[in-house]
Amino acid sequence: MVSITEALERIHANVKAAGTEILPIESAVGYVSAEHLHARFDLPRFDNSAMDGYAVTMADAGGIIASQPTIFAGDESDVKVRPGYGVKIMTGAVMPKGADAVIPVENTIETAEGISLPDTIKRGAHIRKKGEDITKGERILSAGETITAYALTQLASQGITHVRVFQKPRVTVFATGHELRMHYEPIEAHQIYNSNAPMFIARSLELGCDARFTGATADTMESIKAHIAAALDADLIITSGGVSVGDADFTKEAFAELGMETLFSKVDIKPGKPTSVGRIGKTWVVNLPGNPSAAAVNFEIFARSIINRLHGMQAPYIAPIVTLCAESKKIKPGKYSVLMGRFDGEGFEILEKQGPGMVSPLKEADGLIIVTPKVECLEKGQRVRMIPLRCNQTAESAVELFTSV
Repeated sequence: MVSITEALERIHANVKAAGTEILPIESAVGYVSAEHLHARFDLPRFDNSAMDGYAVTMADAGGIIASQPTIFAGDESDVKVRPGYGVKIMTGAVMPKGADAVIPVENTIETAEGISLPDTIKRGAHIRKKGEDITKGERILSAGETITAYALTQLASQGITHVRVFQKPRVTVFATGHELRMHYEPIEAHQIYNSNAPMFIARSLELGCDARFTGATADTMESIKAHIAAALDADLIITSGGVSVGDADFTKEAFAELGMETLFSKVDIKPGKPTSVGRIGKTWVVNLPGNPSAAAVNFEIFARSIINRLHGMQAPYIAPIVTLCAESKKIKPGKYSVLMGRFDGEGFEILEKQGPGMVSPLKEADGLIIVTPKVECLEKGQRVRMIPLRCNQTAESAVELFTSV
């Protein structure tokens, strides 16, 4: 059995990114860049006006100027500014030669003699300087950086049309357990529906993977091995159940017979001790417990870490939110225990109703905390480290995950 920390260290030391592909930037949102990209030119490309107003010299402060023809954004103009003669200019237009500043229209007065200017003119006022936003050669996207809609603004501003990205991790899920039925099948009184497989598929999709479900196995070695063999084109296989010590729990044995190298097979965590991770060739395997809540919290800690690495993220480590415990709560000590709860932006409220086999807490929870074995009580107002479930918050290096005394 390994500690949570050791399990995560092994994952981050061994899991590498999937392959790469080239995509149009509009199709690359949510992908992770596989290359550094640099600015092709300065932005702005030229000094330009930040306001609709008048381009003037400092010598005309407090005076009256004659206005020369207006320069609009996109115009090419050879008009020059000299004392006594300003230029009316629109936002985004190229600054004319000789101008020291732009005076907004609302700060001027139109008179019969011309345009009256304020007594004080500050050099460079309301002028966007060439390169003040982005400098030519500056890195605008790093390898390992997730591409967002706002990152696209920088790429588009440089005329970049395509980007090399890491491929989405391919995740395959199949169900095991003769007592389980899929949610689209008839059910007998002694059977239960498999909620884990749909959960893993949906959560993998939320985390930016291509996910597929290949069906349910029979509780035989042959059936499980056939499903595994058919899934070995995936980057990650996720299963649940069949990893404990029951007579019909063949899953772990089936993976072993197909040559799985085990990274770890038990974790010092409650719930979810029998969680195991390994690899067959280039395909990673996560065997999670059959109990829904136990499976979910271990997915969030271990499978999510694998997925982050497969994405090629430069910041693949889970990063908790440090917040306050909303209410005092007694804890059974002795284990590294996971507790789910609600987060309202100010505090973390531990759910009263939660257990390894429950499904209802999963919908209610915004996050989870991991308490160390010595914790017997969490006090109201105590700092806790919450792993969020509504977003994939990450860091470039390992961050403390545990809430302790």
